[in-house]
Amino acid sequence: MNGHDIKEKDDCLYVLITGANSGLGLASCHRLIDEFITTRPAAHTLRLLITTRSEQKGIDTLFTLQTYLQKLSVSKGTSEPLSRRIKIGAAQVDLTSLRSVERLSKKLLGSIPRLDVLILNAGIGGWTGINWLAAIYEVFTDFFVSVTYPTYKYGVSGIRAKPQLLTSSSSPSSNTSTSATSTTKDLRQTNEEEEPPLGEIFCANVFGHYMLTHQVTPLLQRNRSPGSPTGRIIWLSSVEAGAKHFSPSDFQCMTTDKAYESSKRLVDILAMNASLPGSKPWVDRFFSSSEKEEETPSSSPAPSASSNSPHQSQLQQHSQSRSQHQQHPHTYVAHPGICRTSIYATNPLITLFQTLAIYLARFLGSPWHTIDAYKGAVSVVWLALASQATLDGSESRDGIGKWGSATDMWGNERVVRTEVDGWGYGGGVEGGEAKQAERDRKGRRPDRQELTEESKVAFEELGRTCWREMEELRVEWEGRLGEQ
Repeated sequence: MNGHDIKEKDDCLYVLITGANSGLGLASCHRLIDEFITTRPAAHTLRLLITTRSEQKGIDTLFTLQTYLQKLSVSKGTSEPLSRRIKIGAAQVDLTSLRSVERLSKKLLGSIPRLDVLILNAGIGGWTGINWLAAIYEVFTDFFVSVTYPTYKYGVSGIRAKPQLLTSSSSPSSNTSTSATSTTKDLRQTNEEEEPPLGEIFCANVFGHYMLTHQVTPLLQRNRSPGSPTGRIIWLSSVEAGAKHFSPSDFQCMTTDKAYESSKRLVDILAMNASLPGSKPWVDRFFSSSEKEEETPSSSPAPSASSNSPHQSQLQQHSQSRSQHQQHPHTYVAHPGICRTSIYATNPLITLFQTLAIYLARFLGSPWHTIDAYKGAVSVVWLALASQATLDGSESRDGIGKWGSATDMWGNERVVRTEVDGWGYGGGVEGGEAKQAERDRKGRRPDRQELTEESKVAFEELGRTCWREMEELRVEWEGRLGEQ
């Protein structure tokens, strides 16, 4: 990614997507290109920056996207190649390595003038197989739930990320003696014993992205012009991210065998609370690029909405809270529904049966079975390209939401709000007909709890706790890495 000669222009959109080499990440690139071309004036340009875990994957993905641009140019009969309007660059990052995240951040800070949209897509699942007896039972007893919120996937627990404190100087060279190699092994063992563990799935899905976002905050806060909005951060979550999967006592998702679902629940908690008053001291600290780390935000509880406040008053409070955070980048959360990606690999026969099952679920009325990753990318691309007035208007009217990709039975995709445990569809505690309408929405998990003032207050307090924990962890690791 060579961007030192890129001139800053108001009509240029800078977008970074992590994990762009396959699945939802690659589909998001394709859809972003398509919708940018069709919705933006011809004079506007796109700088699409992609990250992959290896250089070779980056090279392959660049070739794939450049070939896609060439085919689009031919199919649209454009007078000039689209590659002149859309520039694509690649960089490498391993989100389970905080050193790798730091290197990427420094590269970005030195190569691009700003960042308009940061899409935090990369992640790992951590599944090892399927409990077939449980799967067959669930399919025949509750088909819709079994193919939307499956409980029969085998997950692993206790997986630690690689040691973070090893440096290149401690790696043996090609002519290193046996004794030197032994010393390196001893050093690796010592580091593993001395440094606190980081959960691998937690690091890949949450903490690596969290550290990256903090480090590139200066780019996200550089406005395109005076008065224009700051950048957007879009976290990718999952339709399976239920409250039952996450526990603050297992913050790094180390002891649960539902580490993926737990990490995505944490994503929901962080993103939905990013502009709420209870988390403000910690969010302010996170988005400050020059904070004094020794100063700790007050841990006194922030005021909550009165339990007898009407729904509209609640939405106004959320809108006011969002406006108080406007100096910060805007934070959103999306999910792709149920689509086929490389995050969960199975053999071809199983993939065939899974595909038939999710097609049937969609035909029977499920809104979440997008199936195709391109359709699954509709929510994240909408959040990336929609006008700020559109997004602000939706939140002002209906509250802060989690945005999901959905389809009708024929596969026509759309973006819809998704229910979040403890927050509902927008943080409003409804009553009467409105509550019944929410109960009747298709795609709801059968064990969803009705939103109450008590559960909403608990969700906001959980958000405050999680933001505090994340900030303390960030400061701790930045200090530890800085000492080397």
